[in-house]
Amino acid sequence: MKLLAIIGSPRLKGNTNYLVDQALEEAAKLGAQTEKLILSQYEVNPCLGHEDCASFNSCQQKDDAGWILDRFSKADGVILATPVYYYNLSAQMKAFIDRNYFLYKHGRKSQARAVGIIIVAEVEGIEDTLHTLKQFIDESFNVREDRLFIACGYANKPGDAKNNLPLVEEARKLGRQMVESLKKGS
Repeated sequence: MKLLAIIGSPRLKGNTNYLVDQALEEAAKLGAQTEKLILSQYEVNPCLGHEDCASFNSCQQKDDAGWILDRFSKADGVILATPVYYYNLSAQMKAFIDRNYFLYKHGRKSQARAVGIIIVAEVEGIEDTLHTLKQFIDESFNVREDRLFIACGYANKPGDAKNNLPLVEEARKLGRQMVESLKKGS
């Protein structure tokens, strides 16, 4: 069972990455094979909006998005994690979502049977960010509502998430719930 986390935070030691690590550690304890992709560490260019995208066998951009989307579409479970920047998801996560247009135009959806969302905000914006990610999930996955797991909370400064013990436990619970739901089957 493969669990893939897609991280939209550019901070390698930031709150979002810390919470994802907590979720993945719990998932690994239950036997999941985990992988974490931090989008800022790769070249994921914005979508070019080709009108004839569906006619191409592969995306015309030669960056890392192609292989990332391949892993994304084949994972058993996917965690989408982002900090809130200007009241919504980060630019890195938005670029990743937009690049899924290629999959959409080719009738491909993620094979994931469980999806997790981790959102960290300083003050506000969780609701808008959650709405955006849920819209993406509705278009890109065939996952049941009871297989969507969410951990959202607040951290004012880098490193603050470690001290928000209820939020840390939410992230850990998300990792456990995803694996347990995958073990139950479809």
